[in-house]
Amino acid sequence: MSGRAANADPDRYAAIIAAPGFCIGVVCADDCIAGIDFLEPCAEQTADTPLAHEAARQLRAWLKDPAWVFNLPLAPAGTPFRRRVWAQIGAIPGGETRSYGDIAKMLHSAPRAVGGACGANPYPIVVPCHRVVSARGGFNAGLGGFAHQRGGFLLDVKRWLLAHERR
Repeated sequence: MSGRAANADPDRYAAIIAAPGFCIGVVCADDCIAGIDFLEPCAEQTADTPLAHEAARQLRAWLKDPAWVFNLPLAPAGTPFRRRVWAQIGAIPGGETRSYGDIAKMLHSAPRAVGGACGANPYPIVVPCHRVVSARGGFNAGLGGFAHQRGGFLLDVKRWLLAHERR
């Protein structure tokens, strides 16, 4: 599963991009992006294909300007329900958040199911699942989880992503 904290295995990633306090690993398959992982700080890895180079360019552009709009070919992934959740997430404007419950109401579903789909998102940042938070007063002071984690490194990454977009 992508989006999770992973080891920086150079054989897995077509590119690794440094970000403040973490790195971003890009997985390519043929002519599509197959996944994006958050990595503990590590050495950058030069893109090894034209697609990986373009993904790295766009991710760096977003790191400089969170209003950047991605245009990357994403490999088909997920169940029909997850794809509907990811479409709703993609519609959340930068610098804003929605609760799991808000998205669940739009999809006539349950917040827990939305949380499961968020955690399974293979394309974080491009499909900005960090913009989905728990309802006021929920765990982690309303931040919710991130990539099926409720604390630690990935929650720190989520905090940074939200702060970056609010600049």
